[in-house]
Amino acid sequence: MKYALQAGSANPMGATYDGEGTNFAVFSAHAHKIEVCLFSADGQQELERYALPERSGAIWHGYMPGLQAGARYGLRAYGPYAPEQGHRFNPHKLLLDPYTRELCGRWQPHPSLFGYEMSSGQDDLSFNRLDSAQYVPKAVVSASTVPGQLLDASEVIQHRPGTRLIYEAHVKGLTQLHPQLPAALRGTYEGLATDAVIDHLLRLGVTTLELLPVHVLVDEPFLQRRGLRNYWGYNSIAFFTPEPRYFGPAGLVGCRQAIQRLRAAGIEVVLDVVFNHSAEGDEFGQTLCYRGLDNASYYCLEPDTPRHYLNYTGCGNMFQLTQPYVLRLVMDSLRFWVQHMGVAGFRFDLATTLARTAGGFSSRASFLDALRQDPVLAAVQLIAEPWDIGPEGYQLGAFPAEFAEWNDRYRDNVRRFWRGDDFGAQQLSGSLLGSAEHFDHNGRRSWASINMLTSHDGFTLADCTRYRERHNAANLEENRDGHHANYSDNGGVEGASADPLIQQRRQQRQRNLLATLFLSQGTPMLLAGDEIGNSQQGNNNAYCQDNALGWINWAEGDNDLLAFVCELSALRQAQPILRQTHFLHGRVRRDGEADVSWSNFSGDPVAWDDPQLAQLCLLLRGAAGSALEDCTDAVLLVVNNTQDAAEVHLPALAQGQQWVYGINTADRLLSGQAVADTTLPIAAEALLALTAAPVSDP
Repeated sequence: MKYALQAGSANPMGATYDGEGTNFAVFSAHAHKIEVCLFSADGQQELERYALPERSGAIWHGYMPGLQAGARYGLRAYGPYAPEQGHRFNPHKLLLDPYTRELCGRWQPHPSLFGYEMSSGQDDLSFNRLDSAQYVPKAVVSASTVPGQLLDASEVIQHRPGTRLIYEAHVKGLTQLHPQLPAALRGTYEGLATDAVIDHLLRLGVTTLELLPVHVLVDEPFLQRRGLRNYWGYNSIAFFTPEPRYFGPAGLVGCRQAIQRLRAAGIEVVLDVVFNHSAEGDEFGQTLCYRGLDNASYYCLEPDTPRHYLNYTGCGNMFQLTQPYVLRLVMDSLRFWVQHMGVAGFRFDLATTLARTAGGFSSRASFLDALRQDPVLAAVQLIAEPWDIGPEGYQLGAFPAEFAEWNDRYRDNVRRFWRGDDFGAQQLSGSLLGSAEHFDHNGRRSWASINMLTSHDGFTLADCTRYRERHNAANLEENRDGHHANYSDNGGVEGASADPLIQQRRQQRQRNLLATLFLSQGTPMLLAGDEIGNSQQGNNNAYCQDNALGWINWAEGDNDLLAFVCELSALRQAQPILRQTHFLHGRVRRDGEADVSWSNFSGDPVAWDDPQLAQLCLLLRGAAGSALEDCTDAVLLVVNNTQDAAEVHLPALAQGQQWVYGINTADRLLSGQAVADTTLPIAAEALLALTAAPVSDP
């Protein structure tokens, strides 16, 4: 069937089916012509090409009466192939519509995917006339969504800032080896929403499931040549489409259904999104979408040599979010995932890149301003990874007050302290109180600090106690990849050990680290699998390990550690003092008590100038000037990172109150018991949390 094109509309972007036909709208500021290419139902045979008849500003558009939802199509863009001027148009490359919501087929490795001739020795000035249509997926025209079905932000937000426990997980890694999941649901979106997974999350007290990227991705050619694949997913190409490799029996709709079911259980879903770069790489990368549609608009190019890309991401390119239509693409994608899919927020990978202007990073960059004024997005969770590898790329604490930020300083400070580094206690002290030195400005709250011991990137918690050095040979990069500075400690033996003393010390270290996380001010984030002692065998960069090394090993999980984490989470939920939104600075409350105070084990001032300081008491009360100022609750943290047991002199409480064990990392049986004396013992390398409670009646 042939279609007679009409002028159509420049809005909305992408392919929009209205019940009678399909409107196409494509951005390209520098193209001379844009074609829509229709394909057979299997996506294999190109049937017709139609040049979009109208151009409104930088938007090419046309309307096809009679073209139904489900039609397969791709785009071809005509214009100058002049890499030295920043243009890389090549109509021999079938391009993905950036706004597509569904794909038919997959990318297949082939020389035709490159805009230049591979045989020329990676000379990107050459011109490749091989047609790529046979080797790329086709976009699918989706049925339009009825506006009345769109979700409001109030429907997707389940929890208030300051009350959240974030659980970072990979769709496949969390579910692939789970013994209680049916085989058909393992490794799928639907597997996330099974009773077994939801029950586990609720038992942990998880409020927010943060998923590694689920946008459609492309495996890098160098990984394909090694027989590996991009497991983590930080190589996105389509921002409105869930990655098909995680589809279960319900296919595309299974993703939305899983988010809905998690939301119904009281668990928010936050997506890790990658808008700092695309999967097309540098000038020697493939031409799949944005490069072919308008390279000079979508990407930041070197000002003096636009043949080359600015690369502050380390991934070959970076999106140009100062370009209005590139910014619009990102904003439209974010709204789609909130309103259509039910997502409650986003973690922005390499967010410094997103906030770069001509003068460098700016907290008033157009992207950040656009987010904060948007009536949909301003209400959802916004989490920044506050760095990239460009000039002045480290920006911890510099994002606007609406953002929370991944706090890698917290991670390093906690690991250094429990490893026994000099001045570790001094660094830990600020981390326990929400890292006010970074975040307490411009009206920011303590929940802005996303406290983490581990994340997908780096050692797991168990490996922090088993390995001093990375063991990344499986990545086939000669163990040169991954972090150098892990601040880990193996207890005397690298890797697995049958020595019961080493095992005991490692288990104690894990409990100490976890207790520190849950007892700190700020927002705790737990890496999936850490609660059961999951190991990646010392690989601290498992980005390409889509196998048992990268998946959670549920069968060998440590159930005692899991029970301990559940106790920690329950204690945090029961004690508002542990999750305050105001920073604590030792200000005097109306009752004459300081909202926070430090002491040594004798009750005397702390010797902060001692580089080997390893024993601390931290007394927490409701922050002065906050809603908790008149609360009589108190929590005492006692930390002993020495090789010897010790006695601790306890601070006095108000009449009618007593200290009760909340957590003891060396003796869990004490939890809930009252402390009968004014002193108490603490084991070597241990942490205690005591809570103030009314004296029980005789």
